[in-house]
Amino acid sequence: MTMRDCGGCTMCCKVLGIAELGKPGGKWCPHCEIGRSCRIYEDRPGECRTFHCLWLLRDSFGPEWRPDRSKFVIYGSPDKAALVVNVDQTVPDAWRRPPYYENLKRWSAEANQDRTHLIVMVGDKATVILPDRDVPLGPVGPGDRIVSRRVIVEGRERIEPSVVRGG
Repeated sequence: MTMRDCGGCTMCCKVLGIAELGKPGGKWCPHCEIGRSCRIYEDRPGECRTFHCLWLLRDSFGPEWRPDRSKFVIYGSPDKAALVVNVDQTVPDAWRRPPYYENLKRWSAEANQDRTHLIVMVGDKATVILPDRDVPLGPVGPGDRIVSRRVIVEGRERIEPSVVRGG
């Protein structure tokens, strides 16, 4: 494991929502100097201080996985229940391009064994990637949870993800 630096990548400043700033996901942070850095880096919110995308943490991700190149940010959910791929809404199918999709499918098999999810978010719309199919769940809001149940269909176990609304 390594710790790279962001360099000129500011994709997280666009795709992620920052509650402390009232910044919605999919919009550039007003403090971001796009392609350069954060103008309030020393005084940035706690959410930003503690966030590290997987490209920063894993040296096994090549340069093509850098978020400003791939057009998505990959990170673990705070509850460790999911690997999240948060996609730039202006390039909604970026995660489906090679080499990304093949790797995401492989990782979904690993997540399935660990009973966790691999979730793609494009804006507020979620898709759960499973080894055998992708399941679009539609909008997922703050407080909502994605859960899965295992069912038997024609003698085979099948995962059925759904959204539990947080109210």
